[in-house]
Amino acid sequence: MKPVKVEIVTPVHNRRDETLKCLGSIANSALAGLKTHVIVVDDGSTDGTAEALATQFPDVEVVRSDNDLWYTAGANLAIKTALAHDPDYILLVNNDQEFDANCIAALVACAERYPRSIVGAILLNRERPDEIFQVSPKWYTLKGGFRHWYKQTLATIPERPWHVEMIVGNCVLFPAAAIREQGLMDEVRLPQYGDAEYTPRMLRAGWQLLIEPKARVFCKPNDVISGFRKLPSGEKFRRLFTSPTNPYSIRRRYYASIGGAPNRVAGFAAFWISLFRILIGRSYDSSWAKTQDEAPLSETFANSMVADQPAKRAARQ
Repeated sequence: MKPVKVEIVTPVHNRRDETLKCLGSIANSALAGLKTHVIVVDDGSTDGTAEALATQFPDVEVVRSDNDLWYTAGANLAIKTALAHDPDYILLVNNDQEFDANCIAALVACAERYPRSIVGAILLNRERPDEIFQVSPKWYTLKGGFRHWYKQTLATIPERPWHVEMIVGNCVLFPAAAIREQGLMDEVRLPQYGDAEYTPRMLRAGWQLLIEPKARVFCKPNDVISGFRKLPSGEKFRRLFTSPTNPYSIRRRYYASIGGAPNRVAGFAAFWISLFRILIGRSYDSSWAKTQDEAPLSETFANSMVADQPAKRAARQ
């Protein structure tokens, strides 16, 4: 039986040391039965990233760009490059994370066990490694879209893989067939947050989205956005209307809502509700959200765990 072919891809800009740590953790992973290959899109780094990769990881394929890509276009370029290698799976990762030794194998095992599955890992705060973040957001139209969680730990998650409505792009295993079927992320409408609509789009097309609790990566958490109401009027205008890569961007919020929602009506309604909640300081993607009560994810997703079943790996010719 041939090994499962996995292309591991990441876009990079001026994160040499972070990238080297990430690739080192991949190299030290348990990869029996897998044939892995790493692709890094270096988008105009000036800190010696490409040179360090050539020295320390000569087997890594580096694709150079001219510092004109944001996250989505960089990830798309990496994915397109990976598809040319005809893989079974493409693992899209951020370069500021380190892998548990069994993470990649656990992701692949889950995808092999449950057909037509896109699988995400447990993202752990590398400074407080029991604390998870950006895992299993849940859609609530009246709350302005996806609600992320801020008070979850390894003790509060389901014990088996569970169905979710969206997987953030930090660490996601895609069957190559899903990407060939659904295409790439929308780098025109969402140049910096293409993952906001990517897995929901695949979910609507019949692919199931799973989180595998045995797959774990240690990450630098994203900063929680806050303080919008205290900004000067000119800065508010810029962030809302002229900076499409800004977290407050109206354009970004609209396309993320429309693309991430279960349907366009829910997305349109959530978009306007989210704007209102920002204005009153009650946004679920701001620091205010950290003050709200949260049930354990094991309760919230109690009915979403997959039925346990034996692994079913097809023979690869």
